[in-house]
Amino acid sequence: MTRSIYSILAVPFLAVVLIATAEVAFAGSDSGVYIGGSVGSSQLDYDDELADIGEVEFDDDDAGYKIFVGYNLGLIPLVDLAVEGAYVDFGNFSGRIAGASGRDLDVTGWTGAGLAGFKLGPIGVFGKVGAINWDSDIDVIGDDDGTDPFYGVGARFTLFSFQVRAEYERYDLDDFDIDYFSVGAAFTF
Repeated sequence: MTRSIYSILAVPFLAVVLIATAEVAFAGSDSGVYIGGSVGSSQLDYDDELADIGEVEFDDDDAGYKIFVGYNLGLIPLVDLAVEGAYVDFGNFSGRIAGASGRDLDVTGWTGAGLAGFKLGPIGVFGKVGAINWDSDIDVIGDDDGTDPFYGVGARFTLFSFQVRAEYERYDLDDFDIDYFSVGAAFTF
C-alpha cells in the first residue's frame, strides 16, 4: 500500500520537475525583445605615418561599456537567431603623436549585427557579424568617422528571461583595430 502511494505521488512530482527543466533548457528560444549592457576592456592598436603630422602611435587599453537592444526570432528550437543594435563607448586611449606622448583618442559608435547561436540547456554559444558607425576624436589631429565591419563570439547562461553573457568582439576600423572583451547581462521581455 505504501509503495503505491509513493508511485502515485512520484508521477506528478516528476512531471513538475520535467516541465521546470524543459523551461530552463529552452529559455531564450522564444521570440522577443531583449535589452542589456556590458562592461569590459577595449584594446586599441594604431600606428600610422601622417604626412602633415608625423608618426601617430596608440597601443593602449581602457575600460569600455556597451548598451544593446535586440530581437530574438525564435524560429528553430535549440538555435537562436537574432538582430541586435548597440551603442559602444570604447574609452580613452593614450598614445604618441609626432613624438609627443600623453595624447588622447576617444572612440564611440553605433552597431547593428546579426547573431546566430546554439543552446545546450541553459548554456549557449553565439557568433555575431555586423557593422559599426564610429566617431573618433584625436588630440591635435581632430575628428574622424566611418562605417566598418565587426565580428564577435560569446557564451551565455540563461535562466528564464535573464541572461549573463561574456563576449569578444573585433572592430576593424579604417586605420586601427579595437578588441573588446566584455561581461554583461540581458533581460528578455
